[in-house]
Amino acid sequence: MSDMHTKEEKLDQFGRLLDIMDKLREKCPWNAAQSFDTLRTMSLEEVYELSDAIMKHNDADIRKELGDIMLHLVFYSRIAQEEGKFDVADVIDGVCEKMIYRHPHVFSTVKVEDAEEVSLNWEMLKTREKGGNKTVLSGIPDAMPPILKAHSMQDKARGVGFDWEEKQQVWDKVKEERDELQVEFEAVDRASNEEERTAAMDRAEDELGDFMFAAINAARLYGINPDKALNRACDKFRRRFTYLEEQTIRKGRNLTDMTLAEMDAIWDEGKSKGL
Repeated sequence: MSDMHTKEEKLDQFGRLLDIMDKLREKCPWNAAQSFDTLRTMSLEEVYELSDAIMKHNDADIRKELGDIMLHLVFYSRIAQEEGKFDVADVIDGVCEKMIYRHPHVFSTVKVEDAEEVSLNWEMLKTREKGGNKTVLSGIPDAMPPILKAHSMQDKARGVGFDWEEKQQVWDKVKEERDELQVEFEAVDRASNEEERTAAMDRAEDELGDFMFAAINAARLYGINPDKALNRACDKFRRRFTYLEEQTIRKGRNLTDMTLAEMDAIWDEGKSKGL
């Protein structure tokens, strides 16, 4: 890769992107037909593709996906400009002002000791912003994936002092929720009719949510990203199950014709290989 570009070169490239977007909106039927609503699901897909590239440490794909996301940001701003709402300059100015306001230790005279104090100041300043979120949790999107939503809620509550005083307390909570979940699952097994089973399933779902929320809370206290941890578990399962399938095919067998004991033996074999 060549040396990093100068600030002027970067601005030139951003201007080039704006010019390209102008032409696309004016001369391309597909681009001209897009709206906030039609772009939303595509933007979500681009964010997940970036996340995937980051987890795989694939610099080439990270660069590509960042470009796709930047294109979407310019796309939304262009649509808003056409509707007389705002343009990309307003978007950039807004985030610049927010960063300056929320980093008084950089742009003013406030002193901080470490990143933890910066995070706490960030949340306090956020709640004071004129026209900002009215409550601590109001800025968390309903559409956010549940694991990330739970982690974000807990982190924001921590920012205003609502958190466990000792780590043992969160472990007690995890155990409490696990026991309550087991009680409801056992109630599902004991249900004698559909009405009882439906009620028990509803309670079990509620308790499962509480258990997962508590487990995510424990992860947060130890600085573990629960989304990353679950992704690792999924990747591990994929590797081991793929090994199971491959070995089964090699033996001329079919998974549906094998006993659980036979599958477990191959699974453990893959596990022993470090998969």
